Amino acid sequence: MKTIRKYLPAIVVGGPFVIVMALFLVWPTLSVIGRAFIHDGTFSFFNMNRAITGTYRDSFILTAKLSFISSLIGGTIGLAMAISLRRLPVDSRARTLADSWSAVASQLGGLPLAFAFVALVGTQGILTRIFKNLGYSFVDHGFTLTGMVGWTIVYLYFQIPLMFLIMTPAISALKESWFESATAMGASSARFWRSIGMPILMPTILTGFVLLFVNAFSAYATAYALSTGAGQLIPLQIRFILQGNVITGENELGYSIVAWTLILLALSLVAVTLLQRRVSKWTESA
Repeated sequence: MKTIRKYLPAIVVGGPFVIVMALFLVWPTLSVIGRAFIHDGTFSFFNMNRAITGTYRDSFILTAKLSFISSLIGGTIGLAMAISLRRLPVDSRARTLADSWSAVASQLGGLPLAFAFVALVGTQGILTRIFKNLGYSFVDHGFTLTGMVGWTIVYLYFQIPLMFLIMTPAISALKESWFESATAMGASSARFWRSIGMPILMPTILTGFVLLFVNAFSAYATAYALSTGAGQLIPLQIRFILQGNVITGENELGYSIVAWTLILLALSLVAVTLLQRRVSKWTESA
């Protein structure tokens, strides 16, 4: 009884959360994975194999490439922004503007973002028409919102501020005395970041990169609204299949694609956890 009373507050507070997680995350995930291994009513790897061959394999590669590129570029720019603004007072105008924009832009995805870019740099977009009147055509030079470059530019709109929000607290936690000591010993600003700042921030940088990768890989509404060409991406392949746009009884193929997506994202999280531990050990021993 004493043990129950001791943990009763934790059970009361955490119980509803555990129940919600089980109903809306754990159970659906296990259900999808279970159905991915069913073919003609029996256990089989048939659909799991199909999900990583042919067109679907190309979709995985394309989506992973888009996620990696947008994460790398967005993460680098977001990190550079956080470093460049670290010395500004929290209540300064530039810092307030950057924080406000990042908080909004990191969550501004889906249809509004896609339509905004279509209106700006689409085939009949405002900026497109302005440059066309000046004698320069985006389309003639190969730019389109339905290609890799176009998708990457759109994704960067929410990838950059998300990385900025992830890195700002970690960079703010760096002690000013470290920089002053390094400067007093003759180290330049670049040397400080290369030898001290970046090694300390590396676990957070890796975490941010993986979060950006997962964020881009799972983006659905933005890609859907851009054009039918975005149907090559994995989230839209899943939608296409599960909405019944294929032969009846092919839903298991959609579940298999979802299962591989979950596996890929889980492996990404495991990889960054191992890298964080390795970097942390290196930092402690340095």
